[in-house]
Amino acid sequence: QEQLVESGGRLAQPGDSLRLSCAASGRTFSSAGMGWFRQAPGKEREFVAAISGSGPWTSYADSVKGRFTISRDNAKNTVYLQMNNLKPEDTAVYYCAAASTRRFGGPVGEAYDYWGQGTQVTVSS
Repeated sequence: QEQLVESGGRLAQPGDSLRLSCAASGRTFSSAGMGWFRQAPGKEREFVAAISGSGPWTSYADSVKGRFTISRDNAKNTVYLQMNNLKPEDTAVYYCAAASTRRFGGPVGEAYDYWGQGTQVTVSS
């Protein structure tokens, strides 16, 4: 059974750094576009970052550009989200997603057909 499992979320203070991981199992997603999305309480899910199957293309939401970095290790079937200089407005459940039929999923959630269960990131002093 194909699945994506996120990890690394926790309580952090403003200015801290966190690295989220998304481990895929059941199949390889090495050629698939991968993305991170987030959903804060009472808000709709929003795009955070995306990376192409081969890795050279990335895209970021304006709100995280310059602070977050998406990367992947296809040998480990894992995608990462390095989050620096965290802000309280980054508080959300973070979801990993795979667009198995696309080399690059981009910012549209409907492009992705596999989703993880999410990991909670809370930024508070």
